[in-house]
Amino acid sequence: MKKTMSNKKRVLILCTGNSARSQMAEGLLRRIGGSNIEVESAGVEPSSVRLEAIEVMSEIGIDISGNRSKSADEFIGRDFDYIITVCDKAKETCPVFPGKAVRIHRSFEDPPAAATGEYQWRLGIFRRVRDELDEWLEDLSKTILV
Repeated sequence: MKKTMSNKKRVLILCTGNSARSQMAEGLLRRIGGSNIEVESAGVEPSSVRLEAIEVMSEIGIDISGNRSKSADEFIGRDFDYIITVCDKAKETCPVFPGKAVRIHRSFEDPPAAATGEYQWRLGIFRRVRDELDEWLEDLSKTILV
C-alpha cells in the first residue's frame, strides 16, 4: 500500500486469531481516526470473527459483521506506519514487515478464552475488553494521528 497524498496513517492490528481483540480494535480505531487513518487487522492463527465481538461492537454503533478473520501473511509486503499487537502471542510470532513501521504492544485479555459459561456472562467479558481497548486507543490516537 503506497502512501497517498492525504498522508493517512496506515495501521495493522494483530492478535492470535483475529476473532475478537484485533477485530474490535480495528473498528474502534476506524471510528476514532475517521478519514485520517487506514486500519486493517489480522491474526497469526486466523479463525473466525466471534459473534460476541460483533454484538458488543454493535451496541456502540460499530458494525463489524461483514469482517472476516485474516492471516497476517496477507499483509506481508505492504507498508504500514504502525503495527499494533494486542496479545503477547502475536508480538512473539509476528511476521517481519519490512519498512519503518513503529511497533506498539499492549496485551489484552483474550475474551474467547476467558468467556466460558452462559452467553450474557461472555458478553460482559467482551464488553470489558472492548472498553479497555477503546480507552487505550483513544489515548494512543493522540500520538499516532498527529
